[in-house]
Amino acid sequence: MSDRRETDLDLLTATRECDGEAFGAFFRRHRGVVLAFLAPRTPSREVAADLLAETFAAALSAVRDDTRELPDQPLAWLLSIARNKLIDSLRHGRVEQQARDRLGLGPLMIDDHDLERVEELIDATDLASALATQLPPEQLAAMQARVLDERDYEEIAAELRCSEAVVRKRVSRALRTLRTGLEAPE
Repeated sequence: MSDRRETDLDLLTATRECDGEAFGAFFRRHRGVVLAFLAPRTPSREVAADLLAETFAAALSAVRDDTRELPDQPLAWLLSIARNKLIDSLRHGRVEQQARDRLGLGPLMIDDHDLERVEELIDATDLASALATQLPPEQLAAMQARVLDERDYEEIAAELRCSEAVVRKRVSRALRTLRTGLEAPE
């Protein structure tokens, strides 16, 4: 496995250009963050692992679709996909596997070793703690409301008692900080 130093956008662009290793590097870079987001919101580690697989399969399908633009903020985009997959699974009472089916991937088979690895990744990437240590509280609140909760700037500004421009700046700064920290190679 090579040590890739490209940005997330570089990796997604290379994936679109049929670089078979690029999406693997993107996956390895962000699997812990996505698991840390999903695990506390799911009933089991198995469900979190299933949602992780479906999230990355959907992301890969979207990247391969050259009629779509690549995301400006790949991590925020990926977490949005994870959030949508989680909501869909809660709504339907099961984890969908449409994205994996489109890619021709079989069912996810998880054994005890895999579950231990999921636990290790979750423990190593406590999303809330990681964000709280990297971001000032006002940036964390704005970024969480906008990116994770997908709320409108106007609503966030009213809640935080500041202007929409201030909220936009806080979100932008938070994402820049996270992009810099999270795009560093493992």
